[in-house]
Amino acid sequence: MNYNNRLKDKNILITAGAQGIGESITKHFIESRANIAIHYYSSADTANQLVEHAIGKGLKAVAIKADLTNEVDANFLIEKTVNTLGGIDILINNAGSLVRRKSLNEIDVEFWKEVMDVNLTSMMFVIRAASPHLTKNNSSSIVNLASLAGRKGGHPGSLAYSTSKGAILTLTRALATELGPLGTRVNAVAPGLILGTSFHNKHTTKKSADTTIASIPIQRAGNPDDVARAVLFLAAEYDGFITGATLDINGGVYNI
Repeated sequence: MNYNNRLKDKNILITAGAQGIGESITKHFIESRANIAIHYYSSADTANQLVEHAIGKGLKAVAIKADLTNEVDANFLIEKTVNTLGGIDILINNAGSLVRRKSLNEIDVEFWKEVMDVNLTSMMFVIRAASPHLTKNNSSSIVNLASLAGRKGGHPGSLAYSTSKGAILTLTRALATELGPLGTRVNAVAPGLILGTSFHNKHTTKKSADTTIASIPIQRAGNPDDVARAVLFLAAEYDGFITGATLDINGGVYNI
């Protein structure tokens, strides 16, 4: 499929769109001639460079700093996006973090709430603020970033993170049912081991990565572009027949 034809002039919001997988997603949308709003929290330099790149191609673009665990900030993100781009056609919910590895006996209420807020509550805030604008279109699309951890339970110390990512899979199905009649399709991607990102640089040891790669049928880890291409496919199906689905991107290590 030629995404340049499908996505040209569409208005896209990507949360955490200036680092790791999010940066790759943003670059792919720019190459597809879409207008972009890039949310960031700490990656201001990269966000602004991406905006300059998009504007240089004649596109509308803006970088917006926000703490998405704060509902006021989430609402501001949507307001600024709509005011700059003129609307929202496609929302990519990429923001999230493992935060820290903690086992069940190490988890306190504050840590549990922090992980849920970063990965799940923030996503709800953004979708709730964006949905009235998405449904103004004849058709629109949401793609949520989940994780293989939400399918399998994750590695030791990722109990809270895995639970939040599993909840995103359910959130995606529930939203597909609720927003479908309003013209918005909602899907998710669940990446496995995606190296070359700050997430795995921080939370995954080389030994753990090597062990995981040995179990992957195609015998390699993924990279951010592997995820970005899948996200673009689902985003471009804003008027298609796919909704409530999760696309697994893991090299075949989990295929149920």
